[in-house]
Amino acid sequence: MEETTITWSLLGLGLLAWGLPKARRRLQLSRAKHRSLAGHARIAQRLARWLPGYAYDEAHFFKVDGAPPEVEARRRAALLRLSHDFDQAWPRGAALTAQAREGLPDLRFTGSYRVPFQFSPVIRQHLRTSSFIARAQGVTVEDIDGQVFHDLTGSYGVNVFGVDFYKQTLAEGLAEAQAVGPVLGHYLPCVADNIERLKAISGLDAVSFHMSGTEAVMQAVRLARYHTGRSHLVRFAGAYHGWWEDVQPGPGNPTPVRETYTLADMDERALQVLRTRHDIACVLVNPLQALHPNRPAPGDSSLVDSSRSAGVDRAAYAAWLQRLRAVCSERGIVLILDEIFVGFRLAPGGAQQYFGVQADLVTYGKTLGGGLPVGVVCGRQTLMQRFRERHPADICFARGTFNAHPMVMAAMNAFLRRLDSPEVQRLYADLDHCWSQRLQRFNTALAEAGLPVRVAGLSSIWTVLYTQPSRYNWMLQFYLRAHGLLLSWVGTGRLVWSLNYSDDAFEAVLGKFISAARAMQADGWWWHDASISNRSIRRSLLGEMLRAWR
Repeated sequence: MEETTITWSLLGLGLLAWGLPKARRRLQLSRAKHRSLAGHARIAQRLARWLPGYAYDEAHFFKVDGAPPEVEARRRAALLRLSHDFDQAWPRGAALTAQAREGLPDLRFTGSYRVPFQFSPVIRQHLRTSSFIARAQGVTVEDIDGQVFHDLTGSYGVNVFGVDFYKQTLAEGLAEAQAVGPVLGHYLPCVADNIERLKAISGLDAVSFHMSGTEAVMQAVRLARYHTGRSHLVRFAGAYHGWWEDVQPGPGNPTPVRETYTLADMDERALQVLRTRHDIACVLVNPLQALHPNRPAPGDSSLVDSSRSAGVDRAAYAAWLQRLRAVCSERGIVLILDEIFVGFRLAPGGAQQYFGVQADLVTYGKTLGGGLPVGVVCGRQTLMQRFRERHPADICFARGTFNAHPMVMAAMNAFLRRLDSPEVQRLYADLDHCWSQRLQRFNTALAEAGLPVRVAGLSSIWTVLYTQPSRYNWMLQFYLRAHGLLLSWVGTGRLVWSLNYSDDAFEAVLGKFISAARAMQADGWWWHDASISNRSIRRSLLGEMLRAWR
């Protein structure tokens, strides 16, 4: 009996000794996640499946915040007026958009998610917009109905230096590749120059070309796993790295979270996880998160109150990246800087130069193709190797039919050569000061106009913030459109300026912005009662969802 007791006791101690470290690591990992849904991918996925769909009818649409009848009437009249103005301004564009929407799911998606889902059906019925353009020049875009807008879309990050710049790079690329056409598998001579220039920009040894930014990030992670022999990657809460596998966890991706740890950005507990786990191949960093750490991209579809916040502490974020760099070096973890969106917008050497950090692998895309689709990975030679000499069947294969397409490579070369031109260098010389002053000028003008709106930015990438609790902030995107400012489908969450905006053009945008915000204010959308707070709005929404779910 005694022997049996001793045996069971020893077995229990052994299980305890085995389980305690595992439980400690699990707890450590949980504590290193951001407390929001952005840091808890599995919970976010479950909640996305449970969230009930419901919508406000027109009787409730104008008074969800308890506005008095007079304000409700003003809002109703304003929506009808905007609806009439939109129909008059975009008859061809709206008709063509409606036609294309039937066969283009992208249009159905973006049309439905411009605003919070409860408001979407009424908005889609009344505010029919155009998705078709005819031409662009300078800092303006003209649609097929002849309406001209100042462009604040930035073409999703492509348009860094202005559309005329890219017209020239595309023309030069076409001229150089014309004699070859779409002959694939060989390289234009300019590819050798592209490689040398990219090595100098990135501070790294080798380059590979891909067809998109998402594909470039996929290959960077694949290489990290291949060379470290480890399975997991770390990303930070809120960051976007493309739409593939579980690297885009949470709502918007049905793929189960298997090999991705989502940790809190700028948090020492995240560094402790990196120091103690043995399964982490790489860390992915999107430097755009310096603008809103641990928060997803600020689209107007999620603008349910006025709690959206943003702002950059460049020194603090740079210090964080340096600590992250040190831990990755210590633990043999590959540090990947995903510069698909911010690359070449912050500095000639990208975010590495801007924040003063050297990554092991860097991904570029967007603007680097001179206006054409592209993805690029730059890395240390040892990490970029795709095979093992001593084990010839052990390879990390990555090819694509259109990798290093002649037209793309020629346009890229035109882009890279222009980076060294005096005109572009002058833009970079005063870049941070210029956009910091413009941001301050914008906010001063908004404050002087008595508007409950401010802006925050990372250089030329801005986000609109709201200073007064409201359910209707998302309406501003439609007033901005009516006043000649073109935003992307995410609305006021992203104002992406091209660097060719002159002071006069900037002032024109500021004037239009203030006029649009004043019109929205006069129409009662920013009516406010002292009892309304962001917290009370969220409680009200929770009650609505529970009632809809039942």
